[in-house]
Amino acid sequence: MKKILFFLAVVALAAACSAPVPEGTLKHVSPESMGMNSEKLNQIDREVAVAIEEGNIPGCVVSVVRDDKIVFLKAYGNKQVVPDTIPMTPETIFDLASVSKCVGTTLSFMQLVENGYVRLSDDVDMYIPDFKPWIDPETGRKVYITVQDVMTHTSGLAPYIATNAYLERFGVNSPDSLIWHIANEIKRNFRPKTGYMYSCLNFVTVQNILQNITGEKLCDYAEKNVFGKLGLQHTGYMPKERHPEWMPLIAPTELQDDGTCLLGEVHDPLARLANGGNSGNAGVFSNCEDLSVICAALMNGGAVNGKRILSPLTVDMMATVPPDNDEWIGRALGWDNRSDAAGLRGDLLSRTRTICHTGYTGTSVVIDLDNKVAVVLLAHRVHPTDKGGTGKLRARIANIVAGSIEK
Repeated sequence: MKKILFFLAVVALAAACSAPVPEGTLKHVSPESMGMNSEKLNQIDREVAVAIEEGNIPGCVVSVVRDDKIVFLKAYGNKQVVPDTIPMTPETIFDLASVSKCVGTTLSFMQLVENGYVRLSDDVDMYIPDFKPWIDPETGRKVYITVQDVMTHTSGLAPYIATNAYLERFGVNSPDSLIWHIANEIKRNFRPKTGYMYSCLNFVTVQNILQNITGEKLCDYAEKNVFGKLGLQHTGYMPKERHPEWMPLIAPTELQDDGTCLLGEVHDPLARLANGGNSGNAGVFSNCEDLSVICAALMNGGAVNGKRILSPLTVDMMATVPPDNDEWIGRALGWDNRSDAAGLRGDLLSRTRTICHTGYTGTSVVIDLDNKVAVVLLAHRVHPTDKGGTGKLRARIANIVAGSIEK
């Protein structure tokens, strides 16, 4: 009888291991099976506990991906603390803030590049007529801003708009006026490619190039050709109106003047108020499971689970700092690589082949393409008020993950 029971247990285990992975997900395995040390990974618990105790975040979800499998996925603390306290779960959906620039806007746009619709060297005004160049104050010479310039934050465009003044002049949900304002009125601060100024307006510009080429809104294009292609179930824009079934899973952000917290609406004012939620700089909502799939696809040359979103050469180009930009800048296409803001990759991951990005709300993604390991940290430091911080936590978790790699 014992032999029969043992045999049945082995059969059941084998069936579970060979069972197909549901579409849009990755297999969950032990760290050791992927050459990583689970005891070391569990040190993430300590760092998150400190961040919660210090009031930097109410909670978070952390995922670690190796190659095409999830080796660590854990929820900590609370999803909501105002008006009621609700515990965090691994399924919680977060406002990604500026992580949207890379997983939404950039992945979508690079598809247009590899399909021949646009070149990185093209001037922006080929797609957005009358997009103002930088003008040399001494010679009066015009230097046109290129697609590469806006994707690497080397265009010289001012970082943001004066939101209140803009809304008073143009009104809410005025995307046509917003891109006109950027094209014609926003200051160009330096000659393109010679400086670095992180700007949300760069990625509203990228959004509008994509929309002018495809005739589709960014939100529609990305949900169909990137998120939908990968089978992701909880990644998209404007969930309050487009995906109301997600609402119970969404982590709220900042407390508003009316006593309610933003929920299912993007926190970023430019994206929410000026651009109506469909915005190149912010607006994607997602969870750790879905973002893990995106990370796995990029670590494996643009494809995972038999679904391809980019070619291997496109991924390599996207992760490369353009050689014609000043070397000190360190920004790749849509991603950070080795700029002064790339501290979230920690001290141990690849210094040249790690791409990463942060989001204002407390989110971050780090992908080491050489070691095929990725870290997704989703937190909402702006809940209930905009006072928390995740900078130290991000870097320490990256070091823990790197230190857990044994082969």
